[in-house]
Amino acid sequence: MIIHHLLSISLALMIDRIIGDPPSLPHPVRWVGSLISRLERYLNNGNTRKATGAFLLIVIGVTVFSMTFLIISGAYHLHFLAGITAEAVIIATTIAQNDLKKAAKKVYQPLKKEDIRTARCQVAMIVGRDTKHLNESEITRATVETVAENVSDGITAPLFFALIGGAPFAMTYRAVNTCDSMVGYKNERYSQFGWASARFDDVLNWLPSRITSFCMILGNRIPLKKKMQVFDELKQEAVKHPSPNSGWGEAAMALLLEVQLGGINYYQGIKSERAFMGRAIKDLQKEHILDAVSIMDRSVGIFFILLWIGGGCYAVAGTWL
Repeated sequence: MIIHHLLSISLALMIDRIIGDPPSLPHPVRWVGSLISRLERYLNNGNTRKATGAFLLIVIGVTVFSMTFLIISGAYHLHFLAGITAEAVIIATTIAQNDLKKAAKKVYQPLKKEDIRTARCQVAMIVGRDTKHLNESEITRATVETVAENVSDGITAPLFFALIGGAPFAMTYRAVNTCDSMVGYKNERYSQFGWASARFDDVLNWLPSRITSFCMILGNRIPLKKKMQVFDELKQEAVKHPSPNSGWGEAAMALLLEVQLGGINYYQGIKSERAFMGRAIKDLQKEHILDAVSIMDRSVGIFFILLWIGGGCYAVAGTWL
């Protein structure tokens, strides 16, 4: 069965690379987001917000897993090729390598033309911070940080869970991640209600985020001595981030690009100051956006190879038992 998962993952990456997520087509993650929004309006009130927030997470997770499991089981019942194809299509909706690359380049292109206003509009599409007054360096930092964080959240983590449990696990991971992105904020409205979503998302991303950061370093074209230095510095830089997981990707990216990430951001006019990660050996330039995208692509390639090695070894070991 794990070989079926590996074949589905391979096909899913091909689908994502060729077509991505066309906005004109129906998308399961958007359906999940709509369901979360509706439930949140009914449940996010009263004095039991932690409990009702946990209830929302359970309802979303069970619903998504059950529906995906039924679809995949039905497809495999018809034919194993139908099952692999159905899994591949669903897994492809959980990853966003193509879209992330396009979004980053949509920020880079106006920066290349010195069109700061358009670049601000484009970066506002992929970050939650205020972008109205960002200069070129800050726009670049926002884009690089987003790419670094989403290598795991948006690509390798769903692939990791797809290896373990196929499309049902990948979609359930994406549902939890969507819950966190919609209600997992530390503000008055969501600090209690989104607690369960935020904590469970942290648990699910713990291992994939760390494996991904290692893949980022392994896949980068630098001398072995430099790679070992980055490995040594990775943990001490990663723990500076307020998230237990996001810091690993951002720290790896900062160290590889030899730039500094983090600093002051504004969210709806409110100042947020984060510790710096990395060393400012180089000033942030717009070309670092393209470098970040290249690191992302190579990291996903290394991660994909590791999935096949790990999955293949598991399948072979199963024949010996």
